[in-house]
Amino acid sequence: MVIFEEKHPMRINLKRLDSDFNFEAINEDGNSISIDGAPAIGGHNKGMRPMQLLLAALGGCSAIDIISILRKQKQEIESFDIEVDGEREPVGIEGYSLFKTIEVHFILKGNLDKDKVDRAVKLSMEKYCSVTKTLEPTAKITYKVTIN
Repeated sequence: MVIFEEKHPMRINLKRLDSDFNFEAINEDGNSISIDGAPAIGGHNKGMRPMQLLLAALGGCSAIDIISILRKQKQEIESFDIEVDGEREPVGIEGYSLFKTIEVHFILKGNLDKDKVDRAVKLSMEKYCSVTKTLEPTAKITYKVTIN
C-alpha cells in the first residue's frame, strides 16, 4: 500500500511521432512510453494501444501495493510476474468498447507465506489499487494467485 499526496495534478504530454497513431507519452519526470493504434485501423504496432495501457496500469498499480505490503511483513519475493487478460464488449452504437471482464493472475516465487500473499493481493485488489477501482464500475475483475 502506497499512500502519497500529489502536490499538483499529474500531467502527461503526448508527442505525435508519425503521420498516423504513434505517440510518445511523457510524464513530468521525463519517463516515457510509446502508444500506437492497431494495424487494423492503420497503426504500426510501435507501442501499446490505449486499452492495453489500462491493463498494464492495473497490473502495475496492484504490484506496487502488493510489494509494499509484503515488504512490511518481511516476505522475500524472488520473482513476481503478473498476467492481465481483458475481454471487451462489442463496439456499441455509442462507438466505444469497454472491458467487460478482466482477470489478473499474480505469480510469485520466493520465501513466502501463502496467507500473507493472499491477504496482500486481496487488500490491493479490493481496497487500495486506484486503477482497479476506476475500472470496477464497468468490468468484472477477478484475480488468482500462484506461488511457485
